[in-house]
Amino acid sequence: MNKARQNPLNTAAMHAGLILYTLIALFPVFVILINSFKTRRSIFREPLALPNADSFSLIGYETVMKQGDFFLYFQNSMIVTVASLFFILLFGAMAAYALSEYQFKGNLLMGLYLALGIMIPIRIGTVAILEMMVATGLVNSLWALILVYTAQGLPLAVFILSEFMRQVSDDLKNAGRIDGLSEYTIFFRLVLPLVRPAMATVAVFNMIPIWNDLWFPLILAPAEETKTLTLGSQVFIGQFVTDWNAVLSALSMAILPVLVLYVIFSRQLIRGITSGAVK
Repeated sequence: MNKARQNPLNTAAMHAGLILYTLIALFPVFVILINSFKTRRSIFREPLALPNADSFSLIGYETVMKQGDFFLYFQNSMIVTVASLFFILLFGAMAAYALSEYQFKGNLLMGLYLALGIMIPIRIGTVAILEMMVATGLVNSLWALILVYTAQGLPLAVFILSEFMRQVSDDLKNAGRIDGLSEYTIFFRLVLPLVRPAMATVAVFNMIPIWNDLWFPLILAPAEETKTLTLGSQVFIGQFVTDWNAVLSALSMAILPVLVLYVIFSRQLIRGITSGAVK
C-alpha cells in the first residue's frame, strides 16, 4: 500500500483529480466575478470573456450601493452568522464534553437523539418554528434567525466535537482535578485548546449554509431592517425584468467575506479533518 501511495503516476493522477475538482468548484465563482464588471449586453453576448475596455462597467456596483442598503444587509448577515457560530461552538462543545466525559443513564439515547438532527432537515418544521416565533414576538428580529441557526448547527457540532473530546488524555484532565481545577476550568483551559481544529471544522461547515441561507430570512425576518445579504440581493430579481448587473455585483460582494473566513480557517479545517480521519 505504501508503494502504491509513493507511485508517481498515482500521485499525479490524484493531484490532477483534485485540481480538476477545484476548477469545477471555482468556475461559477469566476463567472459571477467577471460578469459583475461587464455591461448587460456583454454578459449575455460573451459570458465567459474577461472584461475589456468596451465591456467593462461598474454600473452593477453603483446600483447596489444606491438602490439597496447593502451595508445594512451585510451587517445583519455578519451579526447572524457570527452570533450563530458562537452559540453553536459554545453549546455544542459543552454538550459534547458532557456526553464524552460523563457516563450517565440515557447517555447513548441522548447522543442518538442529537444525531437525528443531522438526518432530519430543520425546514420540515418551518410552520411550527414560525408559530413559535410569532408567539414569542421574535418575528422580524435577528434573534429569530440566530436561534434557528443555532438549533440547526448543534447536532453536527456535538457529533464532531464529541469524537475529538474522547481522544483528549484522561491523565491531563485528572491532573487538573488533582490540582483543584473546576470542571469549567478544565473544559475551557485544557480541553478546548486541544480541539481547536475540530471547532474550526464545525465553524466552516456551519458558516457557509448560514451565510447563504434564503429560506429562513424570507420567512422569519423579511422586514427591511432585518434583511440579510442573500435576501437583500432578491431586490434586483423581478418577475419580468432582472437587473443582472446588480445581482451579480451583490453576489460578488457576498462571496468575499466567505472566502476570507475560509482562508483564515482553512489550516485548522484541514488539521481537523485529517486528525479525525487518522487515529
